[in-house]
Amino acid sequence: MNKDTLAQLDGVFREMQSAEDWKNALDIMFTSMRGLFVFDNVAVYTLDDQANGLDVVYARALGRGKTAEADASWGEGIASDVIQNEHMIIRGPLQDASPNNRLSQIHMLGIPLYVASKLHGALLFVRFGGPEYLDLHIHVASLQAVWASSLLERKQLQEARAELDSVQRQMRLQDDFVSTISHELRTPLGFIKGYSTSLLRQDTTWDEATQREFLTIIDEEADRLAKLIEDMLESARLQSKTIQFKFSPVRLDALVRDVAARTKTHHHKLNIELNMDVLPPVLADGVRFSQVLENLIGNAIKYAPESRIVIQGTYSDNKVLISVSDEGEGIPAEYIPFLFERFYRVPGERTVTGTGLGLYICKQIVMAHHGNIWVESVLDRGTTFFIELPANPTL
Repeated sequence: MNKDTLAQLDGVFREMQSAEDWKNALDIMFTSMRGLFVFDNVAVYTLDDQANGLDVVYARALGRGKTAEADASWGEGIASDVIQNEHMIIRGPLQDASPNNRLSQIHMLGIPLYVASKLHGALLFVRFGGPEYLDLHIHVASLQAVWASSLLERKQLQEARAELDSVQRQMRLQDDFVSTISHELRTPLGFIKGYSTSLLRQDTTWDEATQREFLTIIDEEADRLAKLIEDMLESARLQSKTIQFKFSPVRLDALVRDVAARTKTHHHKLNIELNMDVLPPVLADGVRFSQVLENLIGNAIKYAPESRIVIQGTYSDNKVLISVSDEGEGIPAEYIPFLFERFYRVPGERTVTGTGLGLYICKQIVMAHHGNIWVESVLDRGTTFFIELPANPTL
């Protein structure tokens, strides 16, 4: 192997190392090394332990086989033989292959792939019309198999790291949730206990107005406590998919107006602006969808106090789109991907109470309606939640 070839291999290896992901690295390797080893099709097969079969995780046609559709052109049969026998296999054209049809003259080379000394799959090269594989070609192909194995190992490590990060984040969220819910439960209990004890004191007489004030606080805190418990139960039922939805035709424009009116009875100074088109009925659980709207409006009230809330409804392309917007401080972009996770709360110095369950519940309910929910936010300008539902869903 001369210096030019070594320099080429060194350049290819460095470029692969800087690739964004393992598939891009494979693209670089196979396209760059065709000058040393000509092939038309290449495929990477991996073992699927659960299905007890093979998965094609990478396949690319680079040469004369781009239009070939026969299964043989991707070497699935030889891949199975390579994995079963755990050694390299070279196979030439079938005896009845037409000498005048280059695509029927298939030369296949299969090489086993090992990850951490364990058989993981096979690398297949396909060449149409020859020439036969020479020793130099086999050495170059074997080198590519080693690099492909290392890339697959890197892929496994990346996936394992991502899964571990996800598990750790969920554990942190659950720890934070336990701490938060302990505080959230103690607060209303403290109010209820404190004011009821005051009312029961024998050494003090409270006037009627004071008694009513204390009882009002006890009533409100009992409602708050009931809401916390219901959210926890609701999220658990949604996660286990044990909630029964009652679907029927619902006019969302009318439903939005009802929810807005009920909300304003509790928040007299709240400025809610409705921009609702006449919307076609959708199949929905009216009670559950009202819950979604109440949660989104409640979020706007909590995180954007005194802000105008705008609710819009439009219909297009057989889909109904509902949006709930506020003019608050907005949400930093790095937190938006996690907003709908169970127990998640945006980090930072916030005086707003919450359990991190509300948006999770919203998403699960919307998904049960075959819909989508997402959020867009601009710092210092506000946040908008969008809900999209099919006008004629199959449920």
